[in-house]
Amino acid sequence: MTKHEFLQQLKEKMKGLPEVDIEDCVNFYSEMIDDRIEEGLSEEEAIKDIGDVDEIVTKQIDDTSLTKIITEKVKPKRRLKAWEIVLIILGFPFWFPVLMFVLSIVFVVSIIWWSVVIALWSIEGSLVMSVFAGLISTFALAIDGEFLSGVAHLGISLLSAGLAIFLFFGCVAATKATVQLTKKVILKIKKGIVGKE
Repeated sequence: MTKHEFLQQLKEKMKGLPEVDIEDCVNFYSEMIDDRIEEGLSEEEAIKDIGDVDEIVTKQIDDTSLTKIITEKVKPKRRLKAWEIVLIILGFPFWFPVLMFVLSIVFVVSIIWWSVVIALWSIEGSLVMSVFAGLISTFALAIDGEFLSGVAHLGISLLSAGLAIFLFFGCVAATKATVQLTKKVILKIKKGIVGKE
């Protein structure tokens, strides 16, 4: 593949993104290819070294903010005709509720995902606090001379400490998984808007 073919393919696959971003990306990779050629690589080697066009496009979509993509998508490419404006206005009672429904479903599902993570961290915090409370009550009971009750409180405190350690790793894993899932969903939404899905 030649430099021209690579850049043309990149430009073609990035359609739907803001024009400024497309031009910046094409210029960046054009300079990158030129730099690698100056370092002694052939044109084909330089292009192979850069990577796959689809991966570059996916990374560019991921790096572009969702609002920027939506703004580019809803920006009219031409002036709307009078009948199109009338159809948009007349169709508003139909398309707007559907749009709000879809957005609210996405919003509710994301809140549910994150609520589970927040609940796990809340349980973790409760377990940690119960460890400290158990230790304090152990010392208070020992001072009062109630050694058996103090030992029972110490046992409960140690049990809470073990559960807190165990749950901590689960909370971290759940948080990482939720962040990754959120990123994937946002990327899928962006690709859907751009038209790459």
